Amino acid sequence: MADISTTSKELHRMNYKKHKRISYARYGYLFLIPFALVFLVFQFIPLITTFVYGFCEYYKDGLNSVGPTFNGFSNFLTVLGPGSNFWKYRGNTRIIWIIGFIPQVICSLLLAIWFTSERLKLKGVRFFQTITYRPNLVMASAFGYRFLQFFSQGGPVNQILQALHIVETPVRFRESPWWQRTIIALINFLRWFGNTSILLMSGIMGIDESVFESARLDGASSGKIFWKITLPLLRPIFVYFLITSRIGGIQLFDAAQIFTSGTGGAGRKSRTIRRYLFNLVQMKHNYGEAGAVSIVLFVLTGILSLFVFKTMVPHNNQAKEEKKSYRKRRRFVARANKEARKGENEK
Repeated sequence: MADISTTSKELHRMNYKKHKRISYARYGYLFLIPFALVFLVFQFIPLITTFVYGFCEYYKDGLNSVGPTFNGFSNFLTVLGPGSNFWKYRGNTRIIWIIGFIPQVICSLLLAIWFTSERLKLKGVRFFQTITYRPNLVMASAFGYRFLQFFSQGGPVNQILQALHIVETPVRFRESPWWQRTIIALINFLRWFGNTSILLMSGIMGIDESVFESARLDGASSGKIFWKITLPLLRPIFVYFLITSRIGGIQLFDAAQIFTSGTGGAGRKSRTIRRYLFNLVQMKHNYGEAGAVSIVLFVLTGILSLFVFKTMVPHNNQAKEEKKSYRKRRRFVARANKEARKGENEK
C-alpha cells in the first residue's frame, strides 16, 4: 500500500512539472544587464578607486606623478586638521543650505495645503502644480548665469531699485558675502520648492479623509487638525525631505561657482565644500586628499541615510509582525513536511 501511494505521489509530481506554467522571471535579468554595466563602470569602480586613493599619497608635481603610495590616515589628518579650509567651506555650505531650506519648507507646505484643500477648491490646480515644478527641470548653472545678470550693477534688479528710489547707487550684490549667500540660497530654493510641494501634496492626499472628518465632528478647529493630525502624519515625508535636502546642500556647486565666477566671493564666504573638492582635483591635482574629502562626505551621507531609515522603521511595525508571522508559518510547514516524509520512510 505504501509503495502504491508513494508511486502515485511521484507520478503526480512528474505531471505537475510537465504542466506547470513557464516562468519568464529570468528574462528580467537581461534587462538589468545594461544598468549593471553602467553602474559598475561609472559608479562602483570609481567609488572603490576613490576609497583606495584616500589612503594613499597620490598627486601630480608638474608632469610627474607621485604615488599612489599607501600612507594610512595622513590625508585625513591633513584635510580635517586645524590648518585646513575644510571646516570653513563646510560651514559656508551649511549656512547657504539653511537660508534656502527654511523658506522652502514654509512655501512648499503652504502650497501643498492650498492645492489639496477641499474647502478652498482652487481652480487650475494642475496648471499651478506644473508651473511650480518647472524650475526643477532647469539646470543650476543656467539659474546661476541668469541671476548673475539680474543682480549685476547694471542689471534689472538695481534698475528697479533705483527707479523706485529705494537706493541711490547700485547695490554691489556680488561684493557682499551675505547677499551672495542669500542669492545662491534663493536659486536653490526656486529649483526645489516645487518638487517638495508635490511630495507633501502626495502625503496629505494619502491621509484618510475619515480622520479629518472625525476630528471635525469632535469640534477640532482647522489649526488643531493641522498641528495635531496633518503634521504628525507627514513626519516620514518631512524626515525624507530634510535628509535629501541636506545631502543636496552638501553637493551644492554649480550656482555658487557661476554666480561668484569661481572665486567664492568676498573672503571666500560663498565657497562650498564641493568647490574645495574641485580645487583639490583640478587645481592642485592632489588625488589622495581629494579621495579623503570624498570619503568624509560619503560617510556623512551614509549617516544621514541611516538616520532616515531608523526614523521611518517605527512606522513599519505592522509589516515586521507580518513578516515574523510568515516566517513562523514557513518553519511550521517545513517541520510538518519533514515529519511526514520521515513517517513515510519508516513505513
